[in-house]
Amino acid sequence: MRKSGGRFGCRKYAVVSKMVSKIAPSCSERKFESAMLTRTKPSFESDGSGPFGPCHNTGIAKQQDARMTALLKVGLMGYGFAGETFHAPVIEHCGRATVSAIATGKPERAQADYPNATIVEDFGALLALDELDCIVIATPNDTHFDLAKKALEAGKNVVVDKPVTLSGADAKTLVDIAEKRGLLFAPFHNRRWDGDFMTVRALIESGRLGRVTHYESHFDRFRPKVPQRWREEASRGGGLLFDLGPHLIDQALTLFGRPQSVYASVNAHRDHASAPDYVHLLLGYEDKEIILHATALAALEPPRFAIHGTRGSYVKTGLDVQEDQLKAGLRPGNPEFGRNPPGLLREVDGDHDLRQEFATRDGAYAEFYRALAASVLDGKPFPITSQDAVDVMTIIDIAIRSNAEGRRLDFTPL
Repeated sequence: MRKSGGRFGCRKYAVVSKMVSKIAPSCSERKFESAMLTRTKPSFESDGSGPFGPCHNTGIAKQQDARMTALLKVGLMGYGFAGETFHAPVIEHCGRATVSAIATGKPERAQADYPNATIVEDFGALLALDELDCIVIATPNDTHFDLAKKALEAGKNVVVDKPVTLSGADAKTLVDIAEKRGLLFAPFHNRRWDGDFMTVRALIESGRLGRVTHYESHFDRFRPKVPQRWREEASRGGGLLFDLGPHLIDQALTLFGRPQSVYASVNAHRDHASAPDYVHLLLGYEDKEIILHATALAALEPPRFAIHGTRGSYVKTGLDVQEDQLKAGLRPGNPEFGRNPPGLLREVDGDHDLRQEFATRDGAYAEFYRALAASVLDGKPFPITSQDAVDVMTIIDIAIRSNAEGRRLDFTPL
C-alpha cells in the first residue's frame, strides 16, 4: 500500500500471485540505485545461488536452472495496435516468455507473425487452453473489466493493458477476485521501463538534486486531426486521460507515493473531438509541486521531464524511443533498441556549479515480461502491484470529478 508522500521503493505492498504471498522488499533491499545510475539493464536472471546461498547439490542446481530458463506461456487477447506493437514482440524477445496463443479476428496476420502460436477466434477458446500461464488483455478499454473478470474466474493470471478498467471501483473488484483465488493481476504499466523515467527515478533517489520541489512530466504530441478509431470515442474510454493518464500518474506515484489531493483540467480542444485531448493534473503534496500534462496540440514540444530541487535541476526532451522502434520493427535484443539521447543536469552546491549532459538509460520494456515470468514461474515479487492499478484509476476518478466541479479534491484510497 502506498503512503502519501512516501519514496518510490519505501512502502509495503502485497503481491497478488499464485506463487507469491510475501511482502515485497524495501528500497534498501532492492539496491535499485546502483543499477539505475549505469547503462547496465537490471537483470531478473538467477546467479545460481538461490534464496539460501550457493547450492552444492548438482541435482537441485539443475532443477533450479531448468526452472529459471522455463518460458512463460502467454495467451494474448487482441492483436490490434497494442497487442501487435507493445505486447507480442516484447513477449517473444524478452527471453523468459513466449506467445503461445492469440485470440483475434485477424487470424492470418497473427499466424504469419507467430507461426508457432495457436490462433483462436474468441476469448472463450483462449481461456480453454490449459497450458497457458497468463492471459494478456490488449483490447479496447471498455472491454477490459469483463474480460479480466472472466479470465480471473477461470483461474488465469492476468495482465491488462492500461487503463485496467474505467473506474477505481471496477479495478478494486478485480483485485478482490485475484486475491481470493491467489492469482496475479497486473496493470501493463510498461513505461516504468522508459529510459528517461528510469534515469529520473535513479537521479531522484541518488539525492543529487537535493529535495525535489517541482516535478513536471509531459506527454505532448501534435495530432490536430481526429482519426476515426475507438481510442477517440469517449463512450469507449477513449481520450488522453485514459490513454496516457495512467502512465503519467503511475510514474508520479512510483516516485512520490500517494498524493493528498488532485486537481484536474480535462478538455477536448480539437475540431470534432469527443474524447479528451488535453489533460492537466496537479497532484497535491505537502512539500512539492507535481504537474502531469498531456495534449494532442503541441507543435513545439516542451520537455518530457523538468525536475527542480534544492541542489539542482534536470531537464529531458523527447519521448522514449521504444514505441517508435517497435512500430518500425526493431526488437529488444538489438544493440540500438531503447537507446535514448541524454538530458541536461545542473548541480549547484556552494561554489560548485556544474552543468552537463546526463546520460539517459536505455529503455527496457522487456523487463516487464521478464519480471512477470520471474513472478509466475519462480515465485519472485512482481514490481507492479494490483493496488498500484487501483490507485491510478482512483486518481482518474477524482480527476474527472475535479474537472466537473472546478476544484481540488482530496485523495481517498480504495
